[in-house]
Order: sequence, then structure tokens, then C-alpha cells
Amino acid sequence: METIVPKSSTVFATLFRADLATAVSNRRSVVISLLVPMIILITWKGLIKLIGGPAVLATSITIGLIAIGLMSYTLSIARDRDKGIFQRLRVAPVPTWAIMASRISIQMVMIMVLTLGTFIIGYQYDGISLNAQGYILTFAVAILGGAVYLSLGQLIVGLIKNFETINATTRITYFLFIMVGMVGGIDSMNATVKKLVNFSPYGCVKMMLAGSMEASKWTSDTSTAVIVSIAYIVVFGGIGISKFKWNTK
Repeated sequence: METIVPKSSTVFATLFRADLATAVSNRRSVVISLLVPMIILITWKGLIKLIGGPAVLATSITIGLIAIGLMSYTLSIARDRDKGIFQRLRVAPVPTWAIMASRISIQMVMIMVLTLGTFIIGYQYDGISLNAQGYILTFAVAILGGAVYLSLGQLIVGLIKNFETINATTRITYFLFIMVGMVGGIDSMNATVKKLVNFSPYGCVKMMLAGSMEASKWTSDTSTAVIVSIAYIVVFGGIGISKFKWNTK
């Protein structure tokens, strides 16, 4: 009897629909990932006159990307591995690339929803508007920035197996990035420390977003931030993928 193996595209589409349904059913983590940047955008309205609308948008999107990469992607991968879902999927005729590609695609959809939602609320509530080039370039940079945090999340689940440890690590990392963002805005900071903050994952993404929204703010440092971000993706993602285990044993 001939065994019928489904096409990879069919398998991917099925996995994507299943992962999307799971994301919808686990609305709490999705809502938190999308709600935090919106709260920042609304509460920082008074700072627009001081630091500018694009800076507020860039900060909001950056915080949202961190939440998606660490709190959403990392914890969902760790939870499913802990429950043995990946082990069961690997027994089925499912390519391993399709399993992870489906998960990453869901996060990319969330990144686009986050970016679009930030644009809409920023315009409707804060009166922040960009030109067409700014919107398009910011969308592209948001995807690149999101990839930085997704690769960081992959690094965490690759190096750590225990779910509770991953949960604690992601929350601490999330808090540290928030602190880095707050400290990075202090003008009196030591020049060396400020440079390190600017080219940290948080600083690079925020710098790229700010530069993409206003062409006049795209400097040589911004171009360097793009290169550093790609390096983060390659290093974090490479180590995370090579060290990743499909089970907790």
C-alpha cells in the first residue's frame, strides 16, 4: 500500500492555521504583547513636544517587538516543548523547518499588527504622522528589529531547557531591556556606556526605527545599527538553532 506524503506547502498551511488558532485561544499573551506599546504611546503623549512624535513611536514599537520576541515567541516554544507537542509533531510526516517556520510566521503577523496599530493610534490619538516613505521603511525595519528579538528568544530556548527557568530568564531580560531604554535617554551618561547602550539590541532597533521614520535622522550610526542587528540575528539565531532540543530530556 502506497504511503501518501502531503506536500510541504500543505503541511505548512495546516500548521499555520493551527498555530494561529492557538494564538487566538491564548489571547492573554497576545494582548499583553500588543497592549504594552499602546499604553506607552498613549501615556507618553505629553513627551511628544520634548522628544518628537517619531521618537515616541520608535520607543513604543521597540517595546512591543521585545514583548513579541521574548514573552510571546520564547514562552510559546518553551511551553510546547515542555508539553511534548514538538515530539509528537516530529513523529508525523512533518518537515522540521515547517514547524518552526509556522511559529515564526505567526510572530511576523503580530509584528505587522503591532506596527500598524501603533501607526493608527499614534495618528488618531497623538496626532503623529509620517510620510509614505516613512511608513513603508518603518514597516521593513520593524520586521528586521522583530527578527533580532525572535533570534534572541531562539537563543534562550536553545541554551535553556527548563520551562520555569526560561520563563524567569525572559522576564528578567525584558526588564533589563526596559531599563536600558530608560538609561539610554540620559544625556549625562558616560560616552562609552552610552555607545554600548546605543548598539545593544534595544538601542539598535530603536535607532533604526527612529531613522526610518525621519530621513534626516538616518546617520552613519543608524547604518551601523543595521549591520549590528543582522550580526545579532546571525549569531543569536545560529547558536539558538544549533543548540535547540525538541524535548526537555
